[in-house]
Amino acid sequence: MNNPSRLHDFVLAFTSLVDSAARDEARILEQGKPLLACLIAHDDWLPAACAAPDPERYQQYLLHCDPQQRFSVVSFVWGPGQATPVHDHTVWGMVGVLRGAEQCEEFAPAAGAGPLTALGAHHLPAGAIDVVSPRVGDIHRVSNASPGAVSVSIHVYGADIGRIARHVYDPVTGAASRFVSGYTNIATPDTGQPLPGSGCCV
Repeated sequence: MNNPSRLHDFVLAFTSLVDSAARDEARILEQGKPLLACLIAHDDWLPAACAAPDPERYQQYLLHCDPQQRFSVVSFVWGPGQATPVHDHTVWGMVGVLRGAEQCEEFAPAAGAGPLTALGAHHLPAGAIDVVSPRVGDIHRVSNASPGAVSVSIHVYGADIGRIARHVYDPVTGAASRFVSGYTNIATPDTGQPLPGSGCCV
């Protein structure tokens, strides 16, 4: 990590955007994407502790949470072959790939009971940005698309994403189960303050 100020500068700029945009999700996503693109264009700022993989499952490290919980910044780390379950977010989000590559499979719920509808998949190389929200599409599964290597992405969400109730889905039956993801780390790198109830549970 040579330039930790990049995260600080991003948080300041994103806070200013959220202050001015209020609850205008479309504006936040439109104007927030260039800010995230600038952050992930440089791979010299993420602390090594927030880019560490685990041999068993993907990791989710909180980098910053807005004091009013209007947004959070999180690094996701996938070891070789690792993937999320099919899940939703319930809030807007942006995903920017910092290292490696990711594969995103999108789904939609059935009109009634029944299996999820597969909407297709897309590849996200380093530098790519994806968006999610209940307005534009919110159910997906993400996997590491770099064989034999670790992939890292930076996520920005419109809430303290590790503390809100969301859902994981069985794609075959469409059944949804409530979960709260938590975080892998016990303190944020920008403040050093401990996180209550840390530890991912999905």
